[in-house]
Amino acid sequence: MALIYFFAVLAVLVPVVLVPLAATRWAPAAAHGRIGGKLRDAANALVAIFGAKTAAVIVLLAGSAAVITICWPLGEALSRLEPSVDVPVFEYIHARRHDTWAAINSFYTAIGDRDPLKVVSVAFAVVFAPFWKRRWWIPVVAMLGQYLLEQYTQQILATVVDRGHPPTDLGTYPSGGCARVMLTFGTIFLLADLTWRIPRTGRVAMATVLALGVSLEGYTRMYSEKHWLTDVIGGYVFGALLIAAWAFALWTLTGRTARPTPPAPTPTAGGQPYPGDRSQPYPGRSTPYPGARSAAGEQPYPGWEPAAGGARRP
Repeated sequence: MALIYFFAVLAVLVPVVLVPLAATRWAPAAAHGRIGGKLRDAANALVAIFGAKTAAVIVLLAGSAAVITICWPLGEALSRLEPSVDVPVFEYIHARRHDTWAAINSFYTAIGDRDPLKVVSVAFAVVFAPFWKRRWWIPVVAMLGQYLLEQYTQQILATVVDRGHPPTDLGTYPSGGCARVMLTFGTIFLLADLTWRIPRTGRVAMATVLALGVSLEGYTRMYSEKHWLTDVIGGYVFGALLIAAWAFALWTLTGRTARPTPPAPTPTAGGQPYPGDRSQPYPGRSTPYPGARSAAGEQPYPGWEPAAGGARRP
């Protein structure tokens, strides 16, 4: 029984420690790295060609296809571990169930059920809609769409992998409870950030709370004998990939994938032009750098100056 409690502690400590570390060290490098830049460029190109709405749909379809492509073979691989991993873990937990601890786990794991999350999704759609004014439909589509996205994507994976379930429940691969908690509350946090521009520390805190909730959902699903251990692992991966695809589609729709415009170059002390700026004068001179263009775009030449009335004279 002590080992069961030990893993409950791990389910709390791992996300609390790893998520802030990942958010401060690894996430910025990934977001501003080569792959992140290419993804943003692709999304911006789609917006320029098709518009934001169509581009967001394309991004979502591509992301969902990628999630299925990754999670399908993962499910097949995890299914092979059932005799050597899932069954021994299930039997160990089943032989050491404690009524009070089981009741606590059953209470918490219900958070990931479909019915309560339907209510949460509709409620937060209503909460966010007034803050978006004429674009009220965005939070409504986001909150209702995430529920449908998880449901049908999870059903596709459950059908193609078709691995069965524990003898005590019908839960199968991947754990839908973990993915639903990830999608529902992850979308709430995304909309909160899009609505109020939450600072970085707030975003890290929200990500930590989300990861903690998903981690505990997986633990309680397993202790309540609703899923095999590998179903829960698959649910973690599936939920994380799906919320990433959903978030990128929302960012595409709302313009958050656009690259920031670099600031205009300014001369440094002493008149020294900004490196590479050919519109600023030499140090100590009032004439433009050779080859610079005038404000109207004409190419000046030595001795050129504007004449009265706007005409040019040599």
